[in-house]
Formats: sequence, C-alpha cells, structure tokens
Amino acid sequence: MLFKLFLVISPRENEKFNKIKHLIMELTGKIIAVLQANSGVSNRTGNPWMSQEYVIEVPGQYPRKCLFRVFGEDRIKQFNIQQGEDVTVQFDIDAHEYNGRWFNEIRAYNVTRGQVQSVAPGAATFPPAGGATAPFPPAQEPASEGSADDLPF
Repeated sequence: MLFKLFLVISPRENEKFNKIKHLIMELTGKIIAVLQANSGVSNRTGNPWMSQEYVIEVPGQYPRKCLFRVFGEDRIKQFNIQQGEDVTVQFDIDAHEYNGRWFNEIRAYNVTRGQVQSVAPGAATFPPAGGATAPFPPAQEPASEGSADDLPF
C-alpha cells in the first residue's frame, strides 16, 4: 500500500518556513573520550589543518554515544573540551564518498558547558530517551453498559 503525504502551506506560512535556514542539532552529555588530534597540510591549498575527535555519552535509560569532530586548531583551543565534562554540542551532519563507500561526518561548530541551551524558534525538539511523561498506551475509560460505542475494545 502506498501512502502520500501532502503539506499545504499558506503564502504567509511559506514566508516563515523560508526564514528557517536549518534545524539546530545538538546533544547534551558527558565527554567520555578525547582522541588524539590529527594534523597535516592540505594537498589542494597547502595550508596546515588540525582536527580532533571526541565521544559524548547522552544519558538516559539506554545511554547513547556519539563521535564528533572539531575542525581547526583555533576552535580546538577555544572549546578546550576535557574528558568528564558535561557539555552541549551543536553540530552539522554531512556525508562524503571515498572509494565507492559513504561516510558520515558529525562536525561540531559550538560547544557550551553545563545545561541545555534554550531551543531556537522553529527547532525540532524531542522528549528525552526513556523519559516518557505519559503512560503508553494511554489509559482508557471503562465502557459502561448502553454506551453509544459498540466497538468490542
């Protein structure tokens, strides 16, 4: 069975939609690993480069881990990420192809210490993993005799 979803947006809502450039992607958790910095010289430009990777663990009933990269010696020094710190990492995700295989890259562009930052207007928010606030499935009222609902469940 094929389903199609159509989104109808008024001209006024379309203006608001076009103003949103991208969603802010972020994770808040504890840095559990600081990997060795990599550096080199670009073959294309001849300029030196440096990057460093870190692993963040997002708490919850089922903790998740994510490897992210900070690119540029200035940003590595500016963020000064240390193992054991609680941080919020804002990042972009991109993929690239190498020898017929595709690889994801998660590149941090901002790191803040402590609690989650306020969410920007238009950004998607999700409930924390394992932290549902309402019971599932939703509680149902007992059916009384003579009710208009003749469904067996």
